[in-house]
Amino acid sequence: YSPHYTNLVSLNRHQDGYFQKTIFSLIQEEESETMSFKLKYVSLGILVLQTTSLVLTMRYSRTLKEDGPRYLASTAVVVAELMKIGACILLVYKDSSYSLRALNRVLHDEIINKPMETLKLAIPSGIYTLQNNLLYVALSNLDAATYQVTYQLKILTTALFSVSMLSKKLSIYQWLSLLILMAGVALVQWPSDSLESSPKEISASSQFIGLMSVLVACCSSGFAGVYFEKILKETKQSVWIRNIQLGFFGVIFGLMGVFVYDGERVRQHGMFQGYNKLTWTVIILQAIGGLVIAAVIKYADNILKGFATSLSIILSTLISYLWLQDFVPTSVFFFGTILVIAATFLYGYNPKPALNPSKA
Repeated sequence: YSPHYTNLVSLNRHQDGYFQKTIFSLIQEEESETMSFKLKYVSLGILVLQTTSLVLTMRYSRTLKEDGPRYLASTAVVVAELMKIGACILLVYKDSSYSLRALNRVLHDEIINKPMETLKLAIPSGIYTLQNNLLYVALSNLDAATYQVTYQLKILTTALFSVSMLSKKLSIYQWLSLLILMAGVALVQWPSDSLESSPKEISASSQFIGLMSVLVACCSSGFAGVYFEKILKETKQSVWIRNIQLGFFGVIFGLMGVFVYDGERVRQHGMFQGYNKLTWTVIILQAIGGLVIAAVIKYADNILKGFATSLSIILSTLISYLWLQDFVPTSVFFFGTILVIAATFLYGYNPKPALNPSKA
């Protein structure tokens, strides 16, 4: 064969190899995008299911009439924190290539050897513990639909704390969405005569306690969330390690709450009094809530998260009316709900910058 022919064959083989690698990388990229797309919507589906199920089962468990003492919300919060710690340890174990020695080293280096970093989590942990207890109080006094819509005020508190603590700048769409959100929640809480004809009468004092619990929970959620975000940005520790630290202090603060507010009842009937399958379901749903939100933040965007929140509100409203039968919707409530849903979408809206004609 001539040298020219040999070089041509070598060039063709080189081009074939290049094209094969290019096609293989394109296939891998397409598979990665498909997997990311699936994970995005799977995580959102789980978030809708978890949020809706938690609100409805918690409300049902707090209003269900049973023989014997009712389960203590304070103990349920502690058990949920213990479950959350266990789940995060398993995730760190997975990240450590399933090595107990590596897991022990990570926990020792990141938690025990960094006491000041760990202590930073005491403040948000105490606030989260208060918030979790308040949610039980709120759902003991408010129907699931009203609670779901009103609790979206945490968007407002989170935004305000982000501006003050993180110097975050909000767009005009976000400020507008906050105004719409406040108007929508005000309409949802607007008094109506439908309460008198409700299958299960709710007193004005009970509604006030529920509303105050939600409002305090929104403020605590906003502050703790922004404080936690600030800590995450300042350090390089994984979110699972941070959740273990949060859970550790959460158990301590939770046990303090148990013995301060329910100590006498615990001594009489035990810490797990009134626990049943429904109670354990509520605890498990509450424990996995933080992990689900972490997955949504990783794989989804604000628009899809807003869609999930809106769908959860709609489902909670329908099930609260059809199944729990503790809620009678009114036209004012529906209008307020629409405003809250619209505000949720608008807050996550990120308009694309307009093209500059001079550079086109």
